[in-house]
Amino acid sequence: MIDATAVIHPSTIVEEGAVIGARVHIGPFCYIGANVEIGEGTVLKSHVVVNGHTRIGKDNIITQFASIGEVNQDLKYAGEPTRVEIGDRNSIRESVTIHRGTVQGGGVTRIGSDNLLMVNAHIAHDCVVGNRCIFANNATLGGHVTVDDFAIIGGMTAVHQFCIIGAHVMVGGCSGVAQDVPPYVIAQGNHATPFGINIEGLKRRGFDKEALHAIRAAYKLLYRSGRTLDEVKPEIEALAEKHAEVKPFYDFFARSTRGLIR
Repeated sequence: MIDATAVIHPSTIVEEGAVIGARVHIGPFCYIGANVEIGEGTVLKSHVVVNGHTRIGKDNIITQFASIGEVNQDLKYAGEPTRVEIGDRNSIRESVTIHRGTVQGGGVTRIGSDNLLMVNAHIAHDCVVGNRCIFANNATLGGHVTVDDFAIIGGMTAVHQFCIIGAHVMVGGCSGVAQDVPPYVIAQGNHATPFGINIEGLKRRGFDKEALHAIRAAYKLLYRSGRTLDEVKPEIEALAEKHAEVKPFYDFFARSTRGLIR
């Protein structure tokens, strides 16, 4: 079903069964598969492929040569009707690739809203990306990676399968992330190691001085005290009880499956 207000270039192929919402604009030489749903106000500039069981929300901008919902690169994939789900107001730039999920990984690759995916970024199968994240040029996620809200992944950075990137994290360019990065942390290098708290980013997002001091104290306990994680957990938990902003940092320990960067 194609809404009457949608504008579709005559060179574009829209397979029967696709749902194209109001005010969608699809430029030349795009391909839209039969199981695709595109929400109102979304723009596909040109030469964009959207395939598979893919749902794209409202007011996204997707530029040329992006490929969304295609067959993933997991050798276990056997053609199951797995999905891609994308929220609203994302900017998906040239040659970005977003692959459908796998049955073994939950069946869906999910991207939230208000994200910027720069040129040639790659989101592999079963990844979960939150809201207001930035992926710089050539940033790459392996399968099953989780990236929480407000994270920034630098250019030419690769994140290993199953890693978790916490909220408000900044990963510097040309890094290799092989373990989980707790919230608020700046990470850099191959393999990535911690370099302090993302203070400037947190200030821009409204964190006050008291919250910043508490987060910095938790960071120092984990990374500067010379003690093990088990040894510092009670003190970080006590900080989290006094300061809500520390709670995501403490809760991250239970979420981590690959161990924390050190």
